[in-house]
Amino acid sequence: MDSSAFDTQSGGASPPSALLIDFGGVLTSSVLDAFRALSVDLGLAPETALNVLSTNEEARTALIEHEVGRQEEEEFEKAFAAALTEAGGRVEPQGLLARFDGYLDLEETMIEAVMEVRRRGVPVALVSNSLGRDCYARIDLDELFDVSVISGKVGVRKPSRRIYRIACEQLGVAPEECILVDDLQNNLDGAARLGIRGVLHRTAPETIARLEELLALPVGPTTPR
Repeated sequence: MDSSAFDTQSGGASPPSALLIDFGGVLTSSVLDAFRALSVDLGLAPETALNVLSTNEEARTALIEHEVGRQEEEEFEKAFAAALTEAGGRVEPQGLLARFDGYLDLEETMIEAVMEVRRRGVPVALVSNSLGRDCYARIDLDELFDVSVISGKVGVRKPSRRIYRIACEQLGVAPEECILVDDLQNNLDGAARLGIRGVLHRTAPETIARLEELLALPVGPTTPR
């Protein structure tokens, strides 16, 4: 296993006893790949959508405002579509997020691992930056998580320490007791400032193996029932 796939903070302390987990890119296929596929589908170069969201001020601001719940899905779609059109596409705003969501597949192996972690008595919190009102429509939040801390509902987005603090408070645990699994290093860095240990997700087998090591529990697909 390539240890560079993980960013963990030992905290020099006791084993973690709670799990914080991202949605897009962890419990689904890659969000970055979905944006690339969307770009190609719109007749643009693969990196266009990602570049637009990082460099176009209107689109970037709209994304942030949408993720923290201050802007509706339709307003973000308009700003995103306008930026993509400026980049050379011909983009219809309506349904743009649904179109993007169509490129995301559920990562069933990771979902089953989360269910197993919870079955074994470890409290689990979803900590996710929301994108669209139907972002989580394909999963049962109550079945998978003890609490769901979603940026559009709590008004703060990752990597702010506040969103992780909210998750810890709702679970009733200290940050030092938690592991965060996320596919973005900057999100892990934000959590690390509170003492939360991190696992940088790249593949389901690597992440599950790391969770088994940190939690000292068998949670993978070969776990006996």
